Amino acid sequence: MTGRVLVAMSGGVDSSVAAARLVAQGFETVGVTLHLWDYPDDGSVKGRCCAPEDVYDARRVADQLGIAHYTFDRRELFAKEVVAPFVDAYLDGTTPSPCTRCNRGVKMRELLALADRFDADAVATGHYARVSRQGSVPRLRRAADLAKDQSYFLYTLDRASLARLVFPLGEATKQDVRSEAIALDLPGAHKGESQELCFVPTGRYDEFVAARADERARPGPIVDEAGRTVGTHDGLFRFTVGQRKNLGVAVGHRAYVTSLDPATRTVHLGTRESLMARRAELSDVTLAEGVELPLRADVVVRYRAKPMAARIVASAGRPIEVTFDEPVAAVVPGQVAVFYDGDVVLGGGTIGTSASRTAEPRTRSEAEAAP
Repeated sequence: MTGRVLVAMSGGVDSSVAAARLVAQGFETVGVTLHLWDYPDDGSVKGRCCAPEDVYDARRVADQLGIAHYTFDRRELFAKEVVAPFVDAYLDGTTPSPCTRCNRGVKMRELLALADRFDADAVATGHYARVSRQGSVPRLRRAADLAKDQSYFLYTLDRASLARLVFPLGEATKQDVRSEAIALDLPGAHKGESQELCFVPTGRYDEFVAARADERARPGPIVDEAGRTVGTHDGLFRFTVGQRKNLGVAVGHRAYVTSLDPATRTVHLGTRESLMARRAELSDVTLAEGVELPLRADVVVRYRAKPMAARIVASAGRPIEVTFDEPVAAVVPGQVAVFYDGDVVLGGGTIGTSASRTAEPRTRSEAEAAP
């Protein structure tokens, strides 16, 4: 990599160290902050992406590093591409993956476009992921620090995008990055890490959705495995498949949400065993260049979940289907399933429906079609 590099700067530790590393390596570096969301400027939200002090910290880091820094307002785009679909998904009884949508429809798209405006050869971010080459083809790979790996959220990146992306933290551990930020005395070096979405700082997704539901939220029944009504709810958005706590009912034993039916607005409860799935149908599937179906791969069905061996098959007139070698717990509609070969990302898609742990391939020919 040579020439000018555009680096995304959120004001957090990771992006600040990514920028510092580029400067130390001698690259002409330009810092960019995307203003995506507003919080009250009263100190009530701290150490959070999009909090008021974060843009200020990003600018201070850029000043300390001696690089130019620009902020671009992308709040309208973020609301359209991330927040609105997030609310809609919960109201429809699915559990979205907003970080995937943000990377696909906002961050990477806008950063690459800005790189063209700034005549930059590459775009760098503080993501924990790696890009390597197989011949002339760039491949997205897991980060060296698997506990921080974020390749799961980046699986939709195409060849052209990967060819221009740089992840300076791909070989680093979080501990190393934190220590480096402190040693460099970077602004925000001691910031804590958020475990929640940047636009829902409380972690109460149900309250966030309820405030934006208008008249779309509807009550419905909560039923047990026998189909008996054991309670009622005021909206499917308060539940997600696999949920055990805050069900609002007592059935005499440990119960989990096993499915949500938007047509009847019914919340179905069951045992943990009934959460186990052997199959899942996928939509909006993206495959890395040169990857074709049918395919055997390790499949991750939610962030930081254990990779599970599976086969992925495309059948004419049917959704792409994943069949797991062993039952998998809580394969949640709306989340994404990402395919890996070792640490190389092969593709992924959005989970639609899943089938029970006892389900087998629908036909013998389908079973034999997988490698």
